[in-house]
Amino acid sequence: MKITRVGVDIAKSVFHVHAVDSKEQCRWEAKLKRGDWVEALCQRVPQGATIAMEACASSHHWGRELNKRGYPVKLIAAQFVKPFVKSNKNDRADAEAICEAAGRPSMRFVSVKTCRQQDTQAMHRIRSELIKHRTAVANHIRGLVGEYGIVAPQGINQLRRAIPCWLEAADNGLSEGFRAQLAELREDLQYLDERIKRQDARVSEQAKEDPVARRLMSLRGVGPLSATALAAALGDGRTFGKGRDFAASLGLVPRQHSTGGKDRLLGISKRGDAYRRKLMVHGARAVIRHAKYRDDGLSRWVNALVARKHVNVATVALANKTARMAWALAHCGVEYDPRLAASVAIEP
Repeated sequence: MKITRVGVDIAKSVFHVHAVDSKEQCRWEAKLKRGDWVEALCQRVPQGATIAMEACASSHHWGRELNKRGYPVKLIAAQFVKPFVKSNKNDRADAEAICEAAGRPSMRFVSVKTCRQQDTQAMHRIRSELIKHRTAVANHIRGLVGEYGIVAPQGINQLRRAIPCWLEAADNGLSEGFRAQLAELREDLQYLDERIKRQDARVSEQAKEDPVARRLMSLRGVGPLSATALAAALGDGRTFGKGRDFAASLGLVPRQHSTGGKDRLLGISKRGDAYRRKLMVHGARAVIRHAKYRDDGLSRWVNALVARKHVNVATVALANKTARMAWALAHCGVEYDPRLAASVAIEP
């Protein structure tokens, strides 16, 4: 019988394959090298058979390569594959588990990202890493000058202004040797500032070029940074069946601990993408801060919610609502309509 589904455990150099037919009988198992496995799969597996892989490093690349060859690809999050691993874990068992998980009718899959989506994702990750490096350098400077009895002011802008004063002051207790090293640390800080500015310029340019990002920027609390990050996650919006699914992927929906027919909702799950969740929450805080000066439908909804709930609860509820609206704009290809923004209340 023909092979209908293949599970592939991908790695750096060795790939394990487990293929089954329509009756779930194993028809092919193999251990293949990185440079040979795609061609070997094309020779043994008919076009149209489903290829399943874990959504991990390089999986989107291989997904695009297999799509070009006429194979539908399903990517599965690693935590959903783990329950299907029988007995001890090894690469062969992982490939079998991936194949088994892909055959479950209720399984959730990750869509294969395009090169453009991965470019945008890489841009955001590089920017985040640069900010971490800058924060580390700033904290390093604070700790070092503290050993000389100097207390650095709070805020990175204050620190930038303070460093030249420390270098020029002759009576602050800093030695000549340390002054030279502090000047080099200041150069590191300036270099990272310049890199971050260039990344911000790239983000702004990307937001102008991407039609989905342009529509998302019309949402309240969504700027170029949030718009491009959401556009990279949403694509055309068809990955998620509804807006709540996208909000759940950002960890903005309540956790459940229900039993015995009694529903119990806890705080937000905080699962999924923490970076995008952070952007949505910060954007919602900015909207709430200015909502009291506005009289549109969304502002009235926000003000009414803040009046009866804690501001943090209202912030997350607004972030949840914004995520759902972002999905609607991407999925339906429509422009933002302020009249519909508060038509359906989303309680926290």
